[in-house]
Amino acid sequence: MIFYKEERAAMFIDGANLYAAARGLGFDIDYKRLLEVFAGRGRLVRAFYYTALIENEEYSPIRPLVDWLDYNGYSMVTKPTKEFTDAFGRRKIKGNMDIELAIDVMEMSEHVDHIILFSGDGDFRRLVEAVQRKGVRVSVVSTMRSSPPMVADELRRQADNFIELQDLMPYISRARTDAPQTGNTQPQMSMKDVAQSLASTQEQIQDVA
Repeated sequence: MIFYKEERAAMFIDGANLYAAARGLGFDIDYKRLLEVFAGRGRLVRAFYYTALIENEEYSPIRPLVDWLDYNGYSMVTKPTKEFTDAFGRRKIKGNMDIELAIDVMEMSEHVDHIILFSGDGDFRRLVEAVQRKGVRVSVVSTMRSSPPMVADELRRQADNFIELQDLMPYISRARTDAPQTGNTQPQMSMKDVAQSLASTQEQIQDVA
C-alpha cells in the first residue's frame, strides 16, 4: 500500500460491495480493525460507510450494525430500500448507494489528498478519473482472487493504487472468538453480531441501478 503520513485521506465504503467481496474470499471483516489499519497510514479525515436500510419491517437486521459503526468512528450514509416486483412476479428489494457515494467523493476531493474506495464497481471508473484530475490520489480496495473477481478491470487500471482485499485479511478479519465490545464503543455489540446483521440484510437487497 502506498501511503504518506502527511496526506489527508478519506475512506468510502460501498457496504454491499465490500460485503460481497469478503464473502467471496470466505472471511468476515472486523470494522474496528479496518479503521485502525488505515488510520495508521496517514491523517484519516473521514470514513464513510454506505448502506440501504429496510425500513418497512418491524425489525431491521442491519440497524444494530449501523448504530455500532456510527458509535465507532464511521460516518454513516443510509437511505431506505425500495421494493419492486420483477418480470417474473418475484418480490425484489433495491438498495443502490452509488449516487450518494459519488457526490460525497466529489465534495471531499476538495479537502483530502487521498481517497480510498472500497468497491470494485466499474461504474466508479469515471468518478475516479474526475477526482484524479483534481490532484487527488485514489486507492481501490477489492479483490481479483474471488470467483468471479469482484473488481472491474477498468476500475483497477484507473486507480493509482489497487489494494487486494485478501492481502488485508490477516489485519482486518474478524476472529471467531471476538468478545463483546467495551469502553467507548456503545451500543455494545460483538463483531460476530455485526457480521451476522450485515449478512442478513445484504442477502435481501438486490444492489441494482
